[in-house]
Amino acid sequence: MALDLGFLESMRCVNRSALERRVGTLTRRRSIKADNQAAWLLRSISLMDLTTLNSNDTDERVRRLCAKALNPLRRDLVEALGLGETIIRPAAVCVYHPFVATAVEVVKGSGVHVAAVSTAFPHGLAPLSTRLAEIEASVADGADEIDVVIPRGLVFGARWQELHDEIRQMRAACGEAHLKVILGTGDLATLRNVTLASMVAMMAGADFIKTSTGKESVNATLPVGLAMVRAIRAYHEQTGYLIGFKPAGGISTAKVSLDWLVLMKEELGRPWLEPELFRFGASSLLTDIERQLEHHVSGRYSANHRHAMA
Repeated sequence: MALDLGFLESMRCVNRSALERRVGTLTRRRSIKADNQAAWLLRSISLMDLTTLNSNDTDERVRRLCAKALNPLRRDLVEALGLGETIIRPAAVCVYHPFVATAVEVVKGSGVHVAAVSTAFPHGLAPLSTRLAEIEASVADGADEIDVVIPRGLVFGARWQELHDEIRQMRAACGEAHLKVILGTGDLATLRNVTLASMVAMMAGADFIKTSTGKESVNATLPVGLAMVRAIRAYHEQTGYLIGFKPAGGISTAKVSLDWLVLMKEELGRPWLEPELFRFGASSLLTDIERQLEHHVSGRYSANHRHAMA
C-alpha cells in the first residue's frame, strides 16, 4: 500500500511501562509442563529458521546445517516421543548469499525453505543498486525467502517515504520469494522508532517483520516483540492482511522459546503459531530443545556433546 502518514501518526504513542508490565504477566502466568511442554517445544522446532551467519562459514558447514535441519532430532528421541511417521523439521535454513546454491541442493524436496540474508547484511549501508542486485542474485540461486536489513539512519531521520520506497523496490526484486524486513531494533533506541519502522515496512510489502540481525549489542527482547506484534495487529485490523513476525538474536534456550510462543498465542492468536506467520531466528536453540526433550523422556539432562551440532 502507499505510505499512509495519517495511519503512521496514529501509532506514535507507545507506552513502554505498560508493555513491560504486560510482558511480565505473560511470562509469569503461563506454566507449560510435561507432555504439553514437549508438544510446544516440538512446535518451536517447526518454527525455526536454523541459521549460520559467521565470517568463517564454508560450504561444508552449510551442508552440516542442512543435514541438521533434515534430521533435527536423534532417532531414539523420535521413537521415545512416539512421533511415528510425523516429520518435525525447521521451517528454513538461513545463510549468506554465497551458500544459497549449496543449501538449495541439500534440502531440495524436503519442504525446508532456504532463506538468504541480503542487502549488505548486517548494516544495510551499501548503495541501493548493490543491495537490490544481491537480492536478485539470491533469488536466481534458488532462495525462496530473503531477509533484508534497513538502513537505521532513515528511521532516525524520520525519512519514512525514502524507507518505504527502498523496501518496495526490495519487494519487487524478491519476485515470488518472501520478504522478511530486519529492523535492527537494538539500534533503534526507542519503542516508538520500532513501532513506526514496523508500520512502514508492512505498508511497503514486507511478508515478515524481524527484530534483529543478531549482530547488535541488544537483539530480540519481549517488550520490543510486543510492540512489533501490536503493530502487526493494528495493521491487520486496518487492512485485513496477515503479516508474519520473526524474533532473532539471543533466543538460545527452550524456556525463552516458550515465552515467545506464549506472547504470540496471547497477542495474535493461534494462526501466528504456524511457520507461515512466525519464525525464530536461531543457531543454538535447537541443541537446548533436544536436551529438554531428552529430559522429558528419560528424566535426565544430557550434555550438549550428545547432540549433533548444526
